[in-house]
Amino acid sequence: MYDVVIIGGGPAGLSAGIYAARGGLKTVIFEGKIFGGQIVTSYEVENYPGFSKGISGMDLIDNFMKQAEKFDVETNYDGVTCINDEIECKSVNLTNGNCVKTKTIIIASGASANKLGCPGEKKFSGKGVSYCATCDGAFFKNKVVAVIGGGDSAIEEALYLSNLAKKVYIIHRRDQLRATKILDKRAKENKSIEFILDTVVKEIQGDKLVNGLLVENVKTKKKDRIDVDGVFIYVGLTPNTEFVKDLIKLDENGCILTNEEMETNIEGVYAAGDVRSKSLKQVVTAASDGAIAANNAQKYIESKF
Repeated sequence: MYDVVIIGGGPAGLSAGIYAARGGLKTVIFEGKIFGGQIVTSYEVENYPGFSKGISGMDLIDNFMKQAEKFDVETNYDGVTCINDEIECKSVNLTNGNCVKTKTIIIASGASANKLGCPGEKKFSGKGVSYCATCDGAFFKNKVVAVIGGGDSAIEEALYLSNLAKKVYIIHRRDQLRATKILDKRAKENKSIEFILDTVVKEIQGDKLVNGLLVENVKTKKKDRIDVDGVFIYVGLTPNTEFVKDLIKLDENGCILTNEEMETNIEGVYAAGDVRSKSLKQVVTAASDGAIAANNAQKYIESKF
């Protein structure tokens, strides 16, 4: 019997683990993929307090992990298939077939990168199509690449790629970026970056590897081919809530509905981080969510057990 089972090992889950274990609760984090979540793919994090010179996502998460280990947070690489609200406790079913009992659950399962869904994307995945510039950028040194998307992640990765590739196209379906002004300004001042706005990708083309894109202007409907060696896709995220959709209330986008105390519609079950329905999804807010969730889980345990 655990006091707290945390589902997801990103900033929210690790923060929750630190607070829960430091509070004397028997705590485990289940992470079926990679500890750290999306932020580990970021080349540089500039807006997390305490690191004025910036820090890589991988190094930031390494600090989180070391702090969690200091407080004896148990970590486990099994995924979770479903959770159950039982009379006297909760239970969590794992991908290995086991089931664990717990007094409380904190869902911090994050979100996954969306796919474009166009022809060629699946065919060339790993053969020129990537969802992580930090992971794969080195393969495209002195080559031409395209970044699809207009949010912070897309622009951050385009700036990173501009240090490696000889040319970076940013292709966005709207006439303006959604990224913050400082990133927008940096990208527009970067001579290696060219913007192709009001444009969508219709097909990713190639032979054994990617060699081009078929694009269409959304206003004129004119189609063109762009020669590229690689494509990096950043077109939004889908919350990882499939395993709780039959028990936990979600919003129209599939994110978990909570109050400010991170409480879901099920007593003793909390949600934190990008999986939660909220306006700002950043490492700092995920860490805050995790701390609040763990604090309230402790209060719940003290009142019920």
